[in-house]
Amino acid sequence: MADSRTSADGGMETSYGFREVADGEKQGLVNEVFHKVAKRYDVMNDVMSMGLHRAWKDAMIAALNPRKDAAYKVLDVAGGTGDIAFRIVEASNRLAHATVLDINGSMLGVGAERAEKKKLSDNLTFVEANAEELPFEPNSFDAYTIAFGIRNVPHIDVALKEAYRVLKRGGRLLVLEFSEVDLPLLDRVYDAWSFNAIPRFGKAITGEAEPYQYLVESIRKFPNQRDFATMIGEAGFSRVSFTNYTGGIAALHSGWKL
Repeated sequence: MADSRTSADGGMETSYGFREVADGEKQGLVNEVFHKVAKRYDVMNDVMSMGLHRAWKDAMIAALNPRKDAAYKVLDVAGGTGDIAFRIVEASNRLAHATVLDINGSMLGVGAERAEKKKLSDNLTFVEANAEELPFEPNSFDAYTIAFGIRNVPHIDVALKEAYRVLKRGGRLLVLEFSEVDLPLLDRVYDAWSFNAIPRFGKAITGEAEPYQYLVESIRKFPNQRDFATMIGEAGFSRVSFTNYTGGIAALHSGWKL
Protein backbone atom coordinates (compact mmCIF):
# COMPACT_ATOMS: atom_id res chain seq x y z
CA MET A 1 0.00 0.00 0.00
CA ALA A 2 2.96 2.33 0.59
CA ASP A 3 3.41 2.80 -3.19
CA SER A 4 0.03 4.56 -3.39
CA ARG A 5 1.14 7.42 -1.14
CA THR A 6 1.54 10.91 -2.47
CA SER A 7 4.92 12.58 -2.00
CA ALA A 8 6.06 15.84 -0.46
CA ASP A 9 5.53 17.35 -3.92
CA GLY A 10 1.75 17.03 -3.55
CA GLY A 11 -1.07 15.00 -5.04
CA MET A 12 -3.62 14.99 -2.23
CA GLU A 13 -5.47 17.91 -3.86
CA THR A 14 -6.75 15.59 -6.63
CA SER A 15 -7.01 12.43 -4.54
CA TYR A 16 -10.40 11.43 -3.17
CA GLY A 17 -9.23 8.20 -1.59
CA PHE A 18 -7.88 6.06 -4.44
CA ARG A 19 -9.99 7.96 -6.95
CA GLU A 20 -8.53 10.83 -8.97
CA VAL A 21 -10.78 13.90 -9.13
CA ALA A 22 -10.43 17.35 -10.66
CA ASP A 23 -8.65 20.04 -8.66
CA GLY A 24 -11.44 21.87 -6.85
CA GLU A 25 -13.75 18.84 -6.67
CA LYS A 26 -12.33 17.16 -3.57
CA GLN A 27 -13.56 19.64 -0.95
CA GLY A 28 -17.23 19.13 -1.77
CA LEU A 29 -16.86 15.35 -1.71
CA VAL A 30 -15.09 15.46 1.67
CA ASN A 31 -17.72 17.82 3.07
CA GLU A 32 -20.41 15.31 2.18
CA VAL A 33 -18.53 12.54 4.00
CA PHE A 34 -18.45 14.52 7.22
CA HIS A 35 -22.04 15.70 6.98
CA LYS A 36 -22.98 12.01 6.86
CA VAL A 37 -20.87 10.92 9.84
CA ALA A 38 -20.88 14.03 12.08
CA LYS A 39 -23.19 12.60 14.75
CA ARG A 40 -21.12 9.42 15.04
CA TYR A 41 -17.69 10.89 14.33
CA ASP A 42 -16.07 9.93 17.63
CA VAL A 43 -17.47 6.41 17.33
CA MET A 44 -15.90 6.36 13.86
CA ASN A 45 -12.50 7.23 15.33
CA ASP A 46 -12.90 4.41 17.84
CA VAL A 47 -13.57 2.00 14.97
CA MET A 48 -10.74 3.24 12.75
CA SER A 49 -8.13 3.24 15.51
CA MET A 50 -9.49 0.34 17.62
CA GLY A 51 -9.95 2.88 20.42
CA LEU A 52 -6.30 3.97 20.39
CA HIS A 53 -7.09 7.51 19.17
CA ARG A 54 -7.91 8.47 22.75
CA ALA A 55 -4.40 7.61 23.98
CA TRP A 56 -2.82 9.28 20.94
CA LYS A 57 -4.80 12.47 21.55
CA ASP A 58 -3.82 12.47 25.23
CA ALA A 59 -0.18 12.13 24.14
CA MET A 60 -0.66 15.06 21.76
CA ILE A 61 -1.95 17.27 24.58
CA ALA A 62 0.90 16.17 26.83
CA ALA A 63 3.36 17.18 24.09
CA LEU A 64 1.62 20.54 23.69
CA ASN A 65 1.59 21.13 27.46
CA PRO A 66 -0.70 24.18 27.20
CA ARG A 67 0.09 27.07 29.52
CA LYS A 68 -2.23 27.59 32.47
CA ASP A 69 -2.81 31.17 31.40
CA ALA A 70 -5.93 33.04 30.23
CA ALA A 71 -3.84 34.73 27.52
CA TYR A 72 -2.92 31.38 25.92
CA LYS A 73 -4.75 30.97 22.61
CA VAL A 74 -4.94 27.80 20.53
CA LEU A 75 -6.42 27.26 17.07
CA ASP A 76 -7.72 23.72 16.61
CA VAL A 77 -8.42 23.11 12.92
CA ALA A 78 -10.75 20.43 11.55
CA GLY A 79 -11.74 19.90 15.17
CA GLY A 80 -15.48 20.44 14.85
CA THR A 81 -16.62 17.98 17.53
CA GLY A 82 -14.30 19.61 20.07
CA ASP A 83 -12.41 16.50 21.07
CA ILE A 84 -8.95 18.13 21.00
CA ALA A 85 -10.08 21.60 22.12
CA PHE A 86 -11.81 20.21 25.21
CA ARG A 87 -8.64 18.36 26.20
CA ILE A 88 -6.53 21.50 25.73
CA VAL A 89 -8.84 23.65 27.85
CA GLU A 90 -8.99 21.03 30.62
CA ALA A 91 -5.16 20.65 30.57
CA SER A 92 -4.85 24.43 31.08
CA ASN A 93 -7.06 24.25 34.20
CA ARG A 94 -9.85 25.81 32.12
CA LEU A 95 -7.84 29.00 31.58
CA ALA A 96 -6.76 28.77 27.91
CA HIS A 97 -9.01 29.78 25.04
CA ALA A 98 -9.44 27.46 22.05
CA THR A 99 -10.84 28.48 18.69
CA VAL A 100 -12.32 25.44 16.96
CA LEU A 101 -12.31 25.85 13.19
CA ASP A 102 -13.99 23.46 10.77
CA ILE A 103 -15.28 23.77 7.22
CA ASN A 104 -18.21 21.55 8.13
CA GLY A 105 -21.16 23.11 9.98
CA SER A 106 -22.55 19.70 10.99
CA MET A 107 -19.36 18.88 12.86
CA LEU A 108 -19.30 22.30 14.56
CA GLY A 109 -22.89 21.82 15.67
CA VAL A 110 -21.94 18.61 17.45
CA GLY A 111 -18.99 20.36 19.11
CA ALA A 112 -21.03 23.34 20.31
CA GLU A 113 -23.63 21.02 21.87
CA ARG A 114 -20.91 19.05 23.63
CA ALA A 115 -19.24 22.25 24.89
CA GLU A 116 -22.52 23.34 26.50
CA LYS A 117 -22.88 20.02 28.28
CA LYS A 118 -19.30 20.18 29.53
CA LYS A 119 -19.74 23.83 30.62
CA LEU A 120 -16.76 24.85 28.50
CA SER A 121 -18.48 27.35 26.21
CA ASP A 122 -16.74 30.37 27.77
CA ASN A 123 -13.36 28.93 26.78
CA LEU A 124 -14.30 28.08 23.21
CA THR A 125 -15.14 29.82 19.95
CA PHE A 126 -16.51 27.83 17.01
CA VAL A 127 -15.72 29.14 13.53
CA GLU A 128 -16.89 27.74 10.19
CA ALA A 129 -14.07 28.38 7.71
CA ASN A 130 -11.55 26.78 5.39
CA ALA A 131 -8.10 25.69 6.63
CA GLU A 132 -6.67 27.02 3.36
CA GLU A 133 -8.01 30.54 4.06
CA LEU A 134 -7.99 31.26 7.77
CA PRO A 135 -10.04 34.32 8.82
CA PHE A 136 -7.48 35.51 11.38
CA GLU A 137 -4.75 38.15 11.59
CA PRO A 138 -1.10 37.07 11.41
CA ASN A 139 0.56 36.20 14.74
CA SER A 140 -2.75 35.49 16.53
CA PHE A 141 -2.22 32.10 18.21
CA ASP A 142 0.26 30.41 20.55
CA ALA A 143 -0.45 26.97 19.06
CA TYR A 144 -2.13 25.37 16.04
CA THR A 145 -3.39 21.81 16.38
CA ILE A 146 -5.06 19.48 13.89
CA ALA A 147 -5.90 15.84 14.57
CA PHE A 148 -6.88 13.42 11.79
CA GLY A 149 -7.87 16.35 9.59
CA ILE A 150 -4.91 17.45 7.50
CA ARG A 151 -5.26 14.60 4.99
CA ASN A 152 -8.79 15.81 4.17
CA VAL A 153 -7.54 19.27 3.22
CA PRO A 154 -7.10 19.41 -0.58
CA HIS A 155 -4.08 21.78 -0.67
CA ILE A 156 -2.04 20.73 2.34
CA ASP A 157 0.86 23.04 1.48
CA VAL A 158 -1.50 26.04 1.53
CA ALA A 159 -2.97 24.99 4.91
CA LEU A 160 0.52 24.64 6.42
CA LYS A 161 1.50 28.11 5.20
CA GLU A 162 -1.69 29.49 6.72
CA ALA A 163 -0.83 27.75 10.01
CA TYR A 164 2.57 29.45 9.93
CA ARG A 165 1.01 32.85 9.19
CA VAL A 166 -1.46 32.86 12.10
CA LEU A 167 1.01 31.55 14.70
CA LYS A 168 2.93 33.95 16.92
CA ARG A 169 6.73 33.84 16.95
CA GLY A 170 7.59 30.94 19.22
CA GLY A 171 4.26 29.31 18.40
CA ARG A 172 3.94 25.59 17.81
CA LEU A 173 2.27 23.42 15.19
CA LEU A 174 1.12 19.92 16.19
CA VAL A 175 -0.40 17.57 13.62
CA LEU A 176 -1.72 14.15 14.62
CA GLU A 177 -2.48 11.94 11.63
CA PHE A 178 -2.75 8.33 10.55
CA SER A 179 0.54 7.45 8.87
CA GLU A 180 2.71 4.67 7.44
CA VAL A 181 3.06 1.53 9.57
CA ASP A 182 6.72 0.59 9.94
CA LEU A 183 6.37 -2.90 11.47
CA PRO A 184 6.16 -5.72 8.87
CA LEU A 185 3.56 -7.92 10.58
CA LEU A 186 1.50 -5.01 11.91
CA ASP A 187 1.16 -3.44 8.47
CA ARG A 188 -0.50 -6.58 7.07
CA VAL A 189 -2.86 -6.91 10.05
CA TYR A 190 -3.73 -3.22 9.85
CA ASP A 191 -4.40 -3.38 6.11
CA ALA A 192 -6.71 -6.36 6.58
CA TRP A 193 -8.56 -4.56 9.38
CA SER A 194 -8.81 -1.32 7.43
CA PHE A 195 -10.05 -2.57 4.10
CA ASN A 196 -12.22 -5.46 5.28
CA ALA A 197 -13.56 -4.55 8.71
CA ILE A 198 -13.77 -0.75 8.91
CA PRO A 199 -16.26 -0.16 6.04
CA ARG A 200 -18.46 -2.98 7.39
CA PHE A 201 -18.41 -1.55 10.91
CA GLY A 202 -19.10 1.89 9.47
CA LYS A 203 -22.17 0.61 7.64
CA ALA A 204 -23.38 -1.17 10.78
CA ILE A 205 -22.92 1.90 12.97
CA THR A 206 -24.07 4.68 10.64
CA GLY A 207 -25.76 2.90 7.75
CA GLU A 208 -23.01 4.28 5.47
CA ALA A 209 -20.00 2.31 4.21
CA GLU A 210 -18.75 4.74 1.55
CA PRO A 211 -17.44 7.44 3.92
CA TYR A 212 -15.37 4.84 5.74
CA GLN A 213 -14.00 3.46 2.49
CA TYR A 214 -12.86 6.98 1.56
CA LEU A 215 -11.26 7.54 4.97
CA VAL A 216 -9.37 4.25 4.84
CA GLU A 217 -8.12 5.01 1.34
CA SER A 218 -7.18 8.60 2.25
CA ILE A 219 -4.87 7.27 4.96
CA ARG A 220 -2.99 5.22 2.35
CA LYS A 221 -2.67 8.23 0.03
CA PHE A 222 -1.31 10.61 2.68
CA PRO A 223 2.46 11.29 2.52
CA ASN A 224 4.56 9.15 4.84
CA GLN A 225 6.16 10.58 7.96
CA ARG A 226 9.36 11.86 6.34
CA ASP A 227 7.61 13.37 3.33
CA PHE A 228 5.07 15.15 5.52
CA ALA A 229 7.88 16.46 7.77
CA THR A 230 9.50 17.86 4.61
CA MET A 231 6.25 19.67 3.76
CA ILE A 232 6.12 21.21 7.24
CA GLY A 233 9.68 22.47 6.86
CA GLU A 234 8.89 23.89 3.41
CA ALA A 235 6.05 25.91 4.97
CA GLY A 236 8.64 27.72 7.09
CA PHE A 237 8.61 25.75 10.34
CA SER A 238 11.77 25.00 12.32
CA ARG A 239 12.80 22.10 14.57
CA VAL A 240 10.44 19.80 12.67
CA SER A 241 10.10 16.32 14.18
CA PHE A 242 7.68 13.42 14.39
CA THR A 243 6.87 10.68 16.89
CA ASN A 244 5.31 7.40 15.80
CA TYR A 245 2.49 5.91 17.82
CA THR A 246 1.60 2.19 17.72
CA GLY A 247 4.18 1.26 15.10
CA GLY A 248 3.39 4.22 12.87
CA ILE A 249 -0.37 3.68 12.60
CA ALA A 250 -0.45 7.31 13.72
CA ALA A 251 2.27 9.94 14.01
CA LEU A 252 2.51 13.27 15.81
CA HIS A 253 4.33 15.94 13.80
CA SER A 254 5.72 19.04 15.47
CA GLY A 255 7.11 22.31 14.13
CA TRP A 256 7.91 25.73 15.57
CA LYS A 257 7.60 29.25 14.17
CA LEU A 258 10.91 30.72 15.26
